[in-house]
Amino acid sequence: MTSVLPDLTRSRDDLRHRRPLALLATLGGVIAAASTLVVCLAVGVAGWFLTDAGAHGEPRDALQVGALGWLMGHGSGITVQGTPVSVVPLGLTLVVAWTIWRLGIRVGDSVSGHGPDADAIADGERDLTVPVAASLFAAGYAVVVAVTHTLAATPATSPSLARPIVWSVLLCLVVGGAAVAVGSGRAAIWAAFVPIALREAAATCRRILLGWFLVAGLVLVAALVVDLDTAVNVMSQLHTDAGDATVFTLLSLTVLPNAVAFSGAYLLGPGFAVGVGTLVSPAAVALGPLPMFPLLAALPDDGTPPVWTAYLMVLPPLVALAATMRSQRQAPTSRWDEGIIRGLAGGVLAGLLFGLFAAMAGGAVGPGRMADVGPLVLDTTVYAVTAFGLGGLLGGVLATALQRRRARQAENP
Repeated sequence: MTSVLPDLTRSRDDLRHRRPLALLATLGGVIAAASTLVVCLAVGVAGWFLTDAGAHGEPRDALQVGALGWLMGHGSGITVQGTPVSVVPLGLTLVVAWTIWRLGIRVGDSVSGHGPDADAIADGERDLTVPVAASLFAAGYAVVVAVTHTLAATPATSPSLARPIVWSVLLCLVVGGAAVAVGSGRAAIWAAFVPIALREAAATCRRILLGWFLVAGLVLVAALVVDLDTAVNVMSQLHTDAGDATVFTLLSLTVLPNAVAFSGAYLLGPGFAVGVGTLVSPAAVALGPLPMFPLLAALPDDGTPPVWTAYLMVLPPLVALAATMRSQRQAPTSRWDEGIIRGLAGGVLAGLLFGLFAAMAGGAVGPGRMADVGPLVLDTTVYAVTAFGLGGLLGGVLATALQRRRARQAENP
């Protein structure tokens, strides 16, 4: 009797992984969208109570604010008192992407029993499980976006519908599709067909980006700590109480990745604009009147920067060099061509991806001059590709040289 139990267990597992793909993938997209939407709605209501204890407005107004904030995290933009606000709170977008990833993994596991098995896929049999599941996942997500826009949009706020639909579909296809591939086991099968040099170049790119975001974030925190008095003074001039301060803190957290992108663009050299006709870079700082927002306390003083700030531009290639050498320490190679390809390709790809991130970080945040806020995207991308590519190339050469030296020492102790 006990010998039958393993067979029954395997049968239940097979059935669990063969549930209707269309239902699972579509429902996964709906849940992924609804989960973050509900959180934003709850935060909107909490913020309403924190600011004035619900003395003004109605709960539906707070719910509308939460829904509009969720749409902004998908790139919708809104209009505030006739002024377009197009900046995307990337902190919220990252939370959305993480949720899509987690739900995509679960959907991938649930549909892993569909389509051909691993041997058939390895033999080249066509498998549409992942693209079909990712497309249905994106469709379910987009439906929630469209319904939310219909219920929350007003002529006064006029959020875009096309942009959040495009953003959500791209997030679901790229992030969700990758998650479905990983969860279903397809990614591991497909990765076997990718040359090892390209796989390691992707790993190097990931390490460079993580290292660069860490450095840019640390510089941002250091700048805030140095001018902490300015941030406190801004909060005091706004006459904020504990509830208002909490709301301001949450708002600052939603745009913290944007600020990290600004910091990274500054360290690369081109810098960023905080209004039309302004520039913040290691070579020059030209500012005008600024809105009262605590994160802006991290900005350097107007005028000619100290001489030492120019040396900050050595950080990007150094970060890329260190990240490349660390990556090759995990997967060593003694071939010059592989070492160079890993470092150079990984650095160039990291530069392109950071340029894309910088492009998403800017936008309009207010009337007049504040219609142009963000990194200088084209220059930042060129500098990032050059700096990371050079650092990755040097890191690949140095790491390969060290590994060849260790190999010779092992052969001739």
